[in-house]
Amino acid sequence: MTKNFEAVIAGAGLIGGAIALELARAGVRVAVFDQGEPGREASWAGAGILSPAPESPATIPLVPLGKASMALYPELVARVEEISGQDVGFRAKGTLEGLFSRDAARELSTHVALHHGWGLTAEALSAQDARELEPALSPDVEAAVLRPDEASVDNRALTQAVLDAARKSGVQIFAHREAQGIWREKQHCAGLLLENEKVSAKWTIIAAGSFSSGIAGVNTYAPVRPAKGQMVCLRCERVKIERVLWSDKIYLVPRNDGRILAGATVEYAGFDKKVTAGALEKLLGSAIALAPDLAHASVEETWAGLRPDSPDHLPILGPADIDGLLIATGHFRSGILLAPITARLIREWVIEQRVSVDWERFSPLRFLEARKETTA
Repeated sequence: MTKNFEAVIAGAGLIGGAIALELARAGVRVAVFDQGEPGREASWAGAGILSPAPESPATIPLVPLGKASMALYPELVARVEEISGQDVGFRAKGTLEGLFSRDAARELSTHVALHHGWGLTAEALSAQDARELEPALSPDVEAAVLRPDEASVDNRALTQAVLDAARKSGVQIFAHREAQGIWREKQHCAGLLLENEKVSAKWTIIAAGSFSSGIAGVNTYAPVRPAKGQMVCLRCERVKIERVLWSDKIYLVPRNDGRILAGATVEYAGFDKKVTAGALEKLLGSAIALAPDLAHASVEETWAGLRPDSPDHLPILGPADIDGLLIATGHFRSGILLAPITARLIREWVIEQRVSVDWERFSPLRFLEARKETTA
């Protein structure tokens, strides 16, 4: 017997869960299928930094989407905490980037000018002012950039709360039920193909992160590959950090319970999630260089996760050229940040067939175009 829903989602991470919650609140009957334990892949492994600032020139087109998502965050947090009854560790305290170079003054003005050019708030700080805000900072920091509008969230807590809120809003979530392919009938997507079962739906949404490209029929639209990130969690009574701290080599993310996360590497190693000695050495060395008292920290946990990276490092969002198929993957290092706007845009498309933020730049069809050009 075929299960029938109005919308089915492949992938029960933060993105899939947030989409399911939005759709359920709009009255849509939704089911989510995950190949493993819901919320235990990239959403569990991230650091939860909420920063719309681009990490490289390639991700500059993402800034407007990041800003739109950032604006939705307080509303998402309030709604999810209310429905789930769980705290998600949202910290709207800004972030601080320490500059170590002798040329810090010039670097500082460039940093600030670039952020202002992107429409983002950034303030130049002297080393002294920076250490007044964050006494844990190294005496070798020459200057700093304060980005007061940025934030962080406990992504593990948020993901579980979103999935719980979705369930309480009527979403059915199926663990260990891998979507193996899309159910295609000519130019129409009729649902998902599971191992021994078809699930029919008017709308099929692919939000399976790095695993999206392994779903038969999806790779053309979502040619994502896993980008491994290794992390270490520290605890140190003598180190108090209020904001996310950055250097050009590391970020440190404080949690409400006193833990400090240090990350993260980017490696292309397939689906390998081993933590390596070399990466730990790099992470710990860079963390101690930024906040020297972390030399006394205990190591509470180490892990690695797999972020979904697209060929141009930008998300893959929107309708495919098969009726009823929507893609929401390829968020790379911005999945936690972009969850609210991704969920809203998918809900708008499903309910109204229009979106409030232009997502053309992120269309899944861009890879088809590129393929046509290379074969022409």
